[in-house]
Amino acid sequence: MKPVLCFGEALIDFLNTDKQQDGPLTLNNYRQYPGGAPANAAVAVAKLGGKAYFAGQVGADSFGNFLEQALLAYQVDTRFLAKHSSAKTALAFVTLDQQGDRSFAFYRDKSADVLFSTEQISDHWFNEQPIFHFCSNTLTDDDICITTKTAIKKAKAQQCIVSFDVNLRHNLWPKGAADITRVNELVSISDIIKFSKEELDYLAQGKTDSYLQSCLDHGVSVILVTDGEYPIDIYTADVQQRITAPSVDVVDTTAGGDAFSGALLFAMSQLAQPQLALTSMTVLAKLVQFASYCGAYAVTLPGAFPALPKFVDVQNHWPTELYQR
Repeated sequence: MKPVLCFGEALIDFLNTDKQQDGPLTLNNYRQYPGGAPANAAVAVAKLGGKAYFAGQVGADSFGNFLEQALLAYQVDTRFLAKHSSAKTALAFVTLDQQGDRSFAFYRDKSADVLFSTEQISDHWFNEQPIFHFCSNTLTDDDICITTKTAIKKAKAQQCIVSFDVNLRHNLWPKGAADITRVNELVSISDIIKFSKEELDYLAQGKTDSYLQSCLDHGVSVILVTDGEYPIDIYTADVQQRITAPSVDVVDTTAGGDAFSGALLFAMSQLAQPQLALTSMTVLAKLVQFASYCGAYAVTLPGAFPALPKFVDVQNHWPTELYQR
């Protein structure tokens, strides 16, 4: 079993649960949840029974302590989690619409996660050749972008599979929109890419077919395009396939994409040869189908860590023909 190493931000999601009237004021009520896309993915792996590491930085404050305890509670290895002595833990306030779709307001200016430095990356991270997973939220500032590139370089040097969930949050970027050139630079050096359809449209700038071909020509092995409840498209250099997404009643979409990514990485990590998922569409399609059920399960519950499925919740969808478990 390969470990999965998720790098990036762990932050507090304050989820808007309801409203109450106080005289002339309408007050929003928020519940504190642990979150951050890479942290969610690590928990997704661990809850399914995989070996997950989280690498990143939180503040030495009550929120940072809570996040560390939450990761440990779900059996994520936190040996690569740092605590900054003065910078604060990042916060996100999450509002849901009537369909369960979310919008984010981030409090992340010079927070601990973006101050993680290249000097804090250890070669020990990659001793076990983990599957390395990251998201675009560690590309938003110059320094944390350099740190992310350094981690990927080290992962590649140890022949680790590199997974990139694009996961664009435009309001985190200085100009209010993601830097297309920067994101695409990281796309081109990754092995597995997950886009939402909206993210693909943004990065391809109206040239989807040629953009996807360019990604594959640069050496990307697998491209996954999700679109909510609509089918998932899989692209490799040799073949394209479409997977039907499960239909569920949506409560909160916060953890859906991370549940999908974490489940896919977990399923890959259980293969005797994880590289097989990069070279065999037959194998890959079965893993993606399993991951889609995990993502669907997560959106039926509120929050991130608590909403992610345990293996028992989705075992009926596990591709037993690929594994001995």
